[in-house]
Amino acid sequence: MTVICMSQAELNRLTVVMDFAEGRLTARQAAQMLRLTERQAWRLLRRFRQHGAPGLVSRKRGRPSNRRHHPALQETVVALVRTHYQDFGPTLACEKLAERHDLHVGRETLRKWMMAAGLWKDRKQRYKPIHQPRTRRECLGELIQIDGSDHHWFENRGPRCTLLVFIDDATSRLMHLRFVASESTFDYFHATRQYLERHGKPVAFYSDKHAVFRVSHTDARGGDGMTQFGRALHELNIDILCANTSQAKGRVERANQTLQDRLIKEMRLEGISTIDAANAFVPRFMEDHNARFACAPSDPRNLHRPLAPHDNLDDAFAWKEERKVTHNLTLQYDKVLFILEPNEITRPLARQRVTVFDYPDGRLAIRHKGLDLPYRTYDKLRRVTQAAIVENKRLSTALAYVAQIQQERDEKRSAKAPRRRGQGDRHMFKAHERTADAAPPGQNSMVFSSSTHRVHCNIWNGI
Repeated sequence: MTVICMSQAELNRLTVVMDFAEGRLTARQAAQMLRLTERQAWRLLRRFRQHGAPGLVSRKRGRPSNRRHHPALQETVVALVRTHYQDFGPTLACEKLAERHDLHVGRETLRKWMMAAGLWKDRKQRYKPIHQPRTRRECLGELIQIDGSDHHWFENRGPRCTLLVFIDDATSRLMHLRFVASESTFDYFHATRQYLERHGKPVAFYSDKHAVFRVSHTDARGGDGMTQFGRALHELNIDILCANTSQAKGRVERANQTLQDRLIKEMRLEGISTIDAANAFVPRFMEDHNARFACAPSDPRNLHRPLAPHDNLDDAFAWKEERKVTHNLTLQYDKVLFILEPNEITRPLARQRVTVFDYPDGRLAIRHKGLDLPYRTYDKLRRVTQAAIVENKRLSTALAYVAQIQQERDEKRSAKAPRRRGQGDRHMFKAHERTADAAPPGQNSMVFSSSTHRVHCNIWNGI
């Protein structure tokens, strides 16, 4: 038995033709209802009497369209899209095919071809990823989620800054909050040290894939694949885990949303507009927040461990890098030449490796086998530019040179060195303050003179 699939229009046609065949409709009435001529109505009647209902099905069904594109054109277009426009949408790819290859096809035609080739997905096929809820950890201190939230915390009263959030996974308690200028390694050193001194050492921290917590370069050469923050936690016997998606650390993400609503309004009522004032206010806010939103853990144990006597937080939370001492008892760090003072301890260190300790409070030590080595510094970036008198016709060239020098000084000192915003102004790698009125002490003034005007430009010695 053959099953026939008919469209609604074909079913309506079948009803009219059956009424025509049984004499309930005249040829003129049937033709008017079918919107055909009477001659065509008689032809449909003859086809119905010969083949039955299948005779009324369109004979074009299952056959290729007479207006279809040649298969070779489809293969050419798909090959071009796969080679040059694989991540393009159908509309943009259609435009580029016309502009760059003189191939004109319809947008919807191209969309169907791309879907058939697996280069595009229909909206119904783009299912959102499923993130099923994860059961909380059982004990306080078993897993601490950490994250930095960059936001206009002071609205229009102060600068944009970042809030470092530490939240317990088992109870959703805010364990520690700290406002910082940016999300840097030294800022996390400060915040994590304060957390450990207050609560003790948790089993593990849970973070995103920020460069502070995870080495971003998969093909990185050298090193142990561990960031400075990860190395500090390893020395203190604390693990750190990185979430693959933001939904995986949903508790701290939802806490950020709550803080961006409630904390901002609380600080507005208190008139807080600086980072120091905000850090002084957050302990009181945390106490009230935890009383409202924290829940009890399923296991009452507290897995925070006290700091051991051998846990040296100063050395653990310091940026450490190894350097090789030259035969002249010198080494370089962050484009600064460190000259070791010759004595009975430093003389045998030629061609050996020492460790540079860059502390968050701005101190810097060079150490070998637990001994601090005396040193003095020579900053290679500090230069002296001689004053020059430039004629008006050479002013453009001179200004271009000045802009180049300023750009070089604006650049960071070293790509591998830590970002020192978290150290404030306490470190030794400082840039001179720039003033428009006069050159600070130790700076030279370059004068561009002409018969009509004078332009004074300050050239700074430091970066």
